[in-house]
Amino acid sequence: EMPLTPDGKVDRKALPAPAATRPELAAAFTAPETEQEKILADIWAQLLGVENIGIHDNFFELGGDSILSIQVVARANQAGVRLTPRHIFQHPTIAGLTAVAGSGPVIQAEQGVVIGDVPLTPIQHWFFAQDQPQPHHWNQSLLLTLDTPLDAALLETAVTHLIAHHDALRLRFHREKNGWRQYNEAINPDETVFVHEALADTAALPEKTAALQASLDLSAGPLLRVGYFTLGDGRPAYLLGAAHHLVIDGVSWRILLEDLQLAYQQLQQGQPVSLPPKTSSFRQWAQRLAEYAQTEELRQELGWWTAVTHTAPLPRDYDAPSAENREGTAQNVTVSLTAAETTALLREAPEAYRTEINDLLLTALAQAFIHWTRQPGLRLHLEGHGREDLFADVDLSRTVGWFTALYPVELTLESVEKPGETIMAVKEQLRRIPNRGIGYGLLRYLCEDTVVRQKLAALPQPELSFNYLGQMGQGETEESPLAPAVESGGPERSPQARRAHLLEIDGGGMDGRLELTWTYSPHHHRRETIERLANEFITSLQTLIAHCQSPEAGGVTLSDVADFGWEQDDLDDILAVLEGM
Repeated sequence: EMPLTPDGKVDRKALPAPAATRPELAAAFTAPETEQEKILADIWAQLLGVENIGIHDNFFELGGDSILSIQVVARANQAGVRLTPRHIFQHPTIAGLTAVAGSGPVIQAEQGVVIGDVPLTPIQHWFFAQDQPQPHHWNQSLLLTLDTPLDAALLETAVTHLIAHHDALRLRFHREKNGWRQYNEAINPDETVFVHEALADTAALPEKTAALQASLDLSAGPLLRVGYFTLGDGRPAYLLGAAHHLVIDGVSWRILLEDLQLAYQQLQQGQPVSLPPKTSSFRQWAQRLAEYAQTEELRQELGWWTAVTHTAPLPRDYDAPSAENREGTAQNVTVSLTAAETTALLREAPEAYRTEINDLLLTALAQAFIHWTRQPGLRLHLEGHGREDLFADVDLSRTVGWFTALYPVELTLESVEKPGETIMAVKEQLRRIPNRGIGYGLLRYLCEDTVVRQKLAALPQPELSFNYLGQMGQGETEESPLAPAVESGGPERSPQARRAHLLEIDGGGMDGRLELTWTYSPHHHRRETIERLANEFITSLQTLIAHCQSPEAGGVTLSDVADFGWEQDDLDDILAVLEGM
């Protein structure tokens, strides 16, 4: 225990004198021995792509992130090791996790077919507030290639099982006089979800994928279509999954791909389809959010969100009206790190300042934008996966749906020149955000107090959005026949769709390399402007990675010692004393 003065500060005079000599400490590798340790080590190895995992290795220092933590929980629970995402953040080693595994209530999710009304969630309210001219065509999709063609009849049966098992895939949306209503339909065996077409060559693919992307209907359904396109003569086949974004997100696609492969293998082997047990339903989550939005506990966050008010617009090259910012004219600039730099970012850099990947990505982003805008800070919409541990009796680790949390963040930096100070400043600003931002949407859209909703609606909206999607394809089995296709899967959104931001940055790990796509409006920005900005971001990120690998890097911040309840000057005093030892 630290000795304190009467006013609660650290009493430096009462601290013990430092020992004359201090042996160097090194973290010893300890191999997993118990059954639970071996199960978790195997899961980590699959998802992180790392061999020889010790029980004291830190999940986040091996390249783990919040999205991968959900996959760890899902696979651990299937293997009988009961965990929650909160466990991984609080105890990020295998030794720590096995000590708490099984604590907390056993969550019994309803396993039957969910039918009936479902409250809209905040992100669904946000979508409908955009009042898109063609709301039916606003999708997320995956185009995959298969070297070995599959049996189309078995594939169609497997897809049918997915739609029966994952209730959100049967959601429907009806426009009524008071707004949109969400309803979970029963299983409809006559619905046409799967289409198989034989193509002469890949030149026919764009027309087919575009038609499938435009074929969804919010009210009549379906909201998922799967197209299987074969070329014959031993050439690769293509599998396109397109779902309306209202019923799917990046984590959901990972779940669906796992289940599609499992169902197909079971059918191929003549077995009945048996998918992993359901976790809590999307309907239960939506109902619990609607209740939580009325609580005094959540109301305490209002002051935080109304304080995020930095309003300077982004610089523009052209003064075009916002109506010209549409999907049909949007263009992309893509930048990336090398494989070696990505490995350093994921597995070496986090150790210096106990960071997560978003801390470093957003530090580099803030540096680049502060140089560009000449403003002292950066205001943006941050997208998180939104599957937060708000309720002890809800488990979303294998639930399909759109869970994204979209919330405003303001990052201010006193200096962009000192990498260590900059990283720690951004890290602490992100850690102070309550519940990873999920409360903003709850207060903005679900709170029944009109004054609260109006206060948040009146705030200026950021013109920049950032979304780190995790590591794509990570954790897929070696024998998986599916691989991402290089070809386009067709337009995911209507060309007339209004874009909510001037700049959108979406990033993720692809083939072992971090890749970020910057989407912009050519009516507002020149391509050279966005290329220069994106390249400055990459340069800043490379500098931060190199700094974190250097011997002088390292530092402790308040969130690292949150359990002690210290203030920053307490921590500074302690660190100064330790440095003098």
